[in-house]
Amino acid sequence: MMKKTLFILILGLLYLLSFLSLRALYIFAFVLYLILNRVLKYRRRIIDQNLLNAFPEKSSEERLLIRKKYYRYLADLIVESIKLLTIGNAEVAKRVKVVNPELISTLFSDGKSVIGVLGHYGNWEMGALRFSQLFNEPRIIVYKPLSNRYADRVLKDMRSKFGATLISMRNTARTLISNKNIRTMTVMVCDQTPAKSEIQYFTNFLNQPTAVFLGVEKLAKTTGSAVVFCDIRVKNRGEYECTFIPLIDDPEHTVAYQITNEHVQYLETVIRKQPECWLWSHRRWKYKPEDLQFAHVPNAKRSNETISHS
Repeated sequence: MMKKTLFILILGLLYLLSFLSLRALYIFAFVLYLILNRVLKYRRRIIDQNLLNAFPEKSSEERLLIRKKYYRYLADLIVESIKLLTIGNAEVAKRVKVVNPELISTLFSDGKSVIGVLGHYGNWEMGALRFSQLFNEPRIIVYKPLSNRYADRVLKDMRSKFGATLISMRNTARTLISNKNIRTMTVMVCDQTPAKSEIQYFTNFLNQPTAVFLGVEKLAKTTGSAVVFCDIRVKNRGEYECTFIPLIDDPEHTVAYQITNEHVQYLETVIRKQPECWLWSHRRWKYKPEDLQFAHVPNAKRSNETISHS
């Protein structure tokens, strides 16, 4: 009961804050940046190790600058996420410009469903809301339910406010197969870390062997859906631009792991251009191939250096 009461109080405060303009919320973001970077030093060891492994060719000064910019980005992302609780239709449309929505419309006209692949890059939550506004066909957002059922309810309400349907990862295949003859756009985040028991494949990502989900590839082949990458870039503070990048038009004629490797490699290309806008504080590389006795990792590279902190 105590936890529920505390959650309601915190949620009420967040809702009150969400009625402020983003300009006002960015004042809080600056304070939050100072707390994350200088006071808490939030997950600094993880961030530094991830940056070292991903960019061994960069100098320590270059990686420190990325870390500093990352904390600023993370603070902005947090306050923007608060704003999403009450953000309106018009403001989302204003803040996320979609360059080529006609690509998706053409695929629908050709009778194809679409799987849109996202990374934890830019503001993927605001991007997903924008996609919900663009098309009349059913929009499906695949998500991982939260353990706290109250927080999960809030998250679902926020993500579905413009008409999208949320489907848990566990039920995605069943839902898409049952709707195989209906044109849909399904949005999936591709850079989450599988549970150890669910790892089936490693690929090279940001200079190191990386466990990846095969869900995009399996669903595309099962349903015949085209695969596009939703390339969401930060243009200005609180302003984003999305370009749909066609990756696979005919999944049935791809070789094993081709779809997975293509969307992972494209995400890496995006990250390398503006690295501070990806979630470096996430423990993305918890598992290594040798931990699971994987015999082969395509083009795998390893960094044997480690970060030490006093």
